[in-house]
Amino acid sequence: MALRMKARKDILPKLLSEFVAFTFVICIIPTIYWFELYVVLPSFYPLWSLWYTIHFICGTFLMCNITSNFVAVVCTDTSVKGLMLQSTLRPKWHFCSVCESISPPRSWHCDTCNTCIMRRDHHCMFTGCCIGHYNYRFFIIFAVHLLIATAYATYFNSFFMWDRLNFETPMALVKVIFPLAMVAFGIDASETQLFIILCLVTIMGMLFMLSLLIVHFNLIWHGTTTYEKNHKIKDYDLGWKQNFKDVIGENWLLAWFLPFAQLKLPGNGIEWPTLHSLNMETSKSR
Repeated sequence: MALRMKARKDILPKLLSEFVAFTFVICIIPTIYWFELYVVLPSFYPLWSLWYTIHFICGTFLMCNITSNFVAVVCTDTSVKGLMLQSTLRPKWHFCSVCESISPPRSWHCDTCNTCIMRRDHHCMFTGCCIGHYNYRFFIIFAVHLLIATAYATYFNSFFMWDRLNFETPMALVKVIFPLAMVAFGIDASETQLFIILCLVTIMGMLFMLSLLIVHFNLIWHGTTTYEKNHKIKDYDLGWKQNFKDVIGENWLLAWFLPFAQLKLPGNGIEWPTLHSLNMETSKSR
């Protein structure tokens, strides 16, 4: 059964907390991009010199991949809506009492999205949607590029801020530890204080992406989702190579550079082979 990816019609987050997080992401990413390329980088290299141009191209490449993959995560429908599903229970299928329909293996209902999601991993607060079969690839690549970008930026930021900070007084340390409070209460709203906030946001983003990717690469490596790991379900572990192809796609190398390319995923999100079924087929063919 071949299925095509569908676009989500309602892409705005439904909860206030998600809307705040979503708005923060779409505002902070271009802000950091501007800060790094038009404030930090010119302090190291003359504008449009060779090295400035090289770093500008690298930064813009990362920015394009971050934003395009984020858009792909948000706009890709990975739910079971509109699909012709089974009317009778089969092994590993289950009945969803909310949707009042039978859901495929690895599909689970999301109360926020109000539908069952194919190969549901989790509901992402920052994108306002579920991460499932069709947008998991975009989610992972978005996180990888964001980790590279924040680590890249943190390297330059450390030298950039070192020349602007003075730790001779206790207040200087307080300004670094509580930078947002300094601005919010009008204690220090200088340009340097705003730069400190952007640098700390970049560091926190790097640490958060690193933690996120450690968790999700571990899940992909073992061929599981968050739900399956918590319930000790290991039926879909086909080896780490195939597990990664099931998420990233057969042409996984192009996926890192062409987020909107029509790269086919091995599965359709409904029928999932297990290691046991593959072993049975192998033994029958002998």
